[in-house]
Amino acid sequence: MAFATLTCPSCRSTVRQYKNPFPTVDIIIEMESGIILIERKNEPLGWALPGGFVDYGESLESAAIREAREETSLEISNLRLVGCYSDPHRDARMHTISTVYAATGHGIPHAADDAMNLAIFSLDSLPGQLCFDHARIIAEYAATRAHC
Repeated sequence: MAFATLTCPSCRSTVRQYKNPFPTVDIIIEMESGIILIERKNEPLGWALPGGFVDYGESLESAAIREAREETSLEISNLRLVGCYSDPHRDARMHTISTVYAATGHGIPHAADDAMNLAIFSLDSLPGQLCFDHARIIAEYAATRAHC
């Protein structure tokens, strides 16, 4: 088990702090003409699926709904599990575990919060470079849709 040692500021004794992966969600928001991708405002810069960190006390499903609304201004429905992605190197900043959902988007998309821009892309015309492991996630999603 990975841990870091800390020193208590009061008594100066050594304290263990366990390091655990951070839970995140990503959402493949389906619109009539394709899926929504956001252009990130923060590092790493580039195009990505909408998503983010799960808040303490929040369910994964609630986090997906919240992140979709915060970053795209869309309400989502028909939330479906796509998969879980846990490669420790999927995010260079820290070890994250992402639960990925697909959902239907409702409303007029508008970039907000951590998104400086957004666009709707068809699955065969995605931007060249996607952040994190989102190219893999979208490819696996597209492959399962082809079998439906």
